[in-house]
Amino acid sequence: MEAGCLVSRREDVAVLSPQQKHSGKCQELSALFSSARKVRGDGNCFYRAFCFAYLESILHNVKALQRFKEKVITTSEHLASAGFDQSSYQLHLNTVLNVIEHCEGSDREEMLFRLLNDHVTSDSVVQYLRLLTSAHLQNHADDFRNFVEAPSLQVYCHQEVEAMGMECDHVDILALTQALDICIHIVSMDGEDEQLVHHIIPDGAEPSMHLLHHISHFSILGPRPPP
Repeated sequence: MEAGCLVSRREDVAVLSPQQKHSGKCQELSALFSSARKVRGDGNCFYRAFCFAYLESILHNVKALQRFKEKVITTSEHLASAGFDQSSYQLHLNTVLNVIEHCEGSDREEMLFRLLNDHVTSDSVVQYLRLLTSAHLQNHADDFRNFVEAPSLQVYCHQEVEAMGMECDHVDILALTQALDICIHIVSMDGEDEQLVHHIIPDGAEPSMHLLHHISHFSILGPRPPP
C-alpha cells in the first residue's frame, strides 16, 4: 500500500494474504473475488471501507446516488433525536454530502479515490458514520443494550463508537447498516476452518458491498462478474 494512502488502488485479491496464498481459504477467495483494495489499519478501517465500497458500488447509478444523498440528509434527524447538538455533526454531514455530490460529476472514480484518501475529508466522513452509528444504537437502545460490554449503552457509544481509532464490533456494523438501510457481505478468514465464513447483514438481502475481515481488519473486495 502506497505511503500516505488510506484506501489503495485495486489490486489482485492475493495481496491480502500473500503468506497463505496456497491455502483453501485463499483459493476460495480468489475464485469469488477478482480484486481488492487495502484500507489503512488505523482502527477506522471498517467505516472507511464501508463508505468507499458503497459509493463505488453506486457510482454509475444516478438514481441510487440521489437516493443515498437524500437518505444521508434525513440521518441528521436521528442524531438530533439521540441528543447530539447540531454543532457536533453538521460539518461532518456537509463533508459526506460534498463527497456524494462530487461522485455525481465527471471522472467520478478518480474523484472518489482522491477524496477518501484526503485525510481531513476521509476522517470527517468516518466521524459522521461513527456519530450516526452511535445515534442509531441509542435510539434503539432496547435492541442493543444487552449486547455491549460497558456500564451503559451511552458509555459504550461515547468511548467505543464515537471515538476515532476504535475498532468496531458486530453491534456497530448492525447499527450502521440499519441506519442507512444498506446490505453488506462480510467474508471472514478468521478461525481454523479451511473454508471462508460468509455473513450477510441483514440476512437474505442483496449485498451492496463485499468486505474481507481478517485479524480485526477490514479490506474491500471486488467480486468476479458472473459467467
